[in-house]
Parts: sequence; structure tokens; C-alpha cells
Amino acid sequence: MSIFSRDLELATQLAATADAITLARFRARDLRVDRKPDRTPVTDADVAVEDAIREVLAAERPEDTVAGEERGGVAGEGRTWLIDPIDGTKNFLRGVPAWATLIALLVGGRPVVGMVSAPALGRRWWAAAGQGAWTTSGDADPWQIGVSGVSALSDAYVSTTHLGSWVEYRSREAYLALVDACWENRAFGDFWQHCLVAEGAIDLAAEPVVNAWDVAAIQVLVEEAGGRFTDLDGVATHAGGSALSSNGTLHDAALALLTSRG
Repeated sequence: MSIFSRDLELATQLAATADAITLARFRARDLRVDRKPDRTPVTDADVAVEDAIREVLAAERPEDTVAGEERGGVAGEGRTWLIDPIDGTKNFLRGVPAWATLIALLVGGRPVVGMVSAPALGRRWWAAAGQGAWTTSGDADPWQIGVSGVSALSDAYVSTTHLGSWVEYRSREAYLALVDACWENRAFGDFWQHCLVAEGAIDLAAEPVVNAWDVAAIQVLVEEAGGRFTDLDGVATHAGGSALSSNGTLHDAALALLTSRG
């Protein structure tokens, strides 16, 4: 048993708490949508989920720090729970089922537990340091997942988020160079593309701009699945402002293309 087994059990409880709220508000006719100062949308469900998770953590882990997208907070050097109540809020508010609650436990600034719950897709993915990466679909028994064995970019399947964000935050030409080098590309976006990397369905997922809460759970998931996770400068961190997940074998070749044009 891992030293983080009880934390993973708690993360499962937190995911269930979140799912009950998000599914009840998904496609609700009275869903309230506001805009933050950065013009990104936030719904009443985002806030309700984070508040509910914080309430459970206050009871179960009162000495731990909590930081989240909606209520703020700073990750400390000790134990910090980092929460993205709804990753893919634009999908959520438009009725697209590709969204998830992301929950990560950081110890010493590094993710050691990650939970990704996408109830409208009927999927969950999770990992804890030393315990591998796992998933389930509907009522099926959990199964362990691993990254693909694709070894050449010419055979690789790559995904990103909104292509326009490469213009603003990185280099559209650099991403297109990666696309041109790969076999196939899509824009699954957000959490889902990284989970697909972890389970070996695709080989690479790149984002020019992310927040820490977007990818902390993803980092431990991909790494425990046998892959590699870094920012676009090649640093193995969830806090670098960008993200590249891969099966590991393709990582350096992808980085070389993504950095060759700035």
C-alpha cells in the first residue's frame, strides 16, 4: 500500500462530491454564467464545486493547505490540495460533455496524487506516486493504463487546445511544425487530451498556456502511466505556464520542434 493510499481514497470521495453538483447543473436552463477579469467564463457550478470540496477537506484534512481556481490560495511547501472545479468550463456551459473536475495533492510542491473525474463522459482517471495510473468507465472495474509505444513522430497522434492560443502565447508556426511532422492531429483540448496520452490512445498533447490547477493532476497521471510531462521549455513541472505530455519516447523530438520557432 502506498503512503498516499488514504489520500487517493479521499480524492475519490471529493470527485463523487463534485460529480453530484456538476451533473445536476450540466445543461441546466438556469445555469448562471459570469466572466472573470481575464474574460474567462465561470459558472455557479464552478464555485459550488470548489466550495463543497473545501468543506470536505476542512473536515478531513484540516492541517492541509487548499488552493483552487475560483477561491484562490497558494501552494505551500507542505501538503496542498490544488483544485480545478470544472476544467473545460466553455464546454460545460455549451452542453458539450468533455469537462472534468481536477484534484491534485502536492507535497513539497510536487503532485503525488491526481484525480480527473469526467462524469458526463462516464470516465475517471487517477494516479498516486508509486501506484500506477488507472481509469474506469461507467460501472466497469478499474484497469491500469499506460502510454503508447509509438517511437516516431511520423506515426504519432498529437492534440492541442484552441489553435489561436498559440498565436498569443507561444508560436503557431512551431505547433504547425509539430503537426506537419506527425501522422494525425486533433484538438481534444483541456484535460481530455492528456488523459488520452496516459491511456495510450494518442501520443502527444501540447498547450501553450495553462494554469497550475489545469495540469497538476495530469502530471502525476501521465508520469505514473509511464509517460513524460513538462512545460514547453522541457522542465518537469505543472507550474511552468505551458504543458507537453507524451509517451516519453517522442518527448524530446516534439520539444525540439516546439522551441525551434520561439
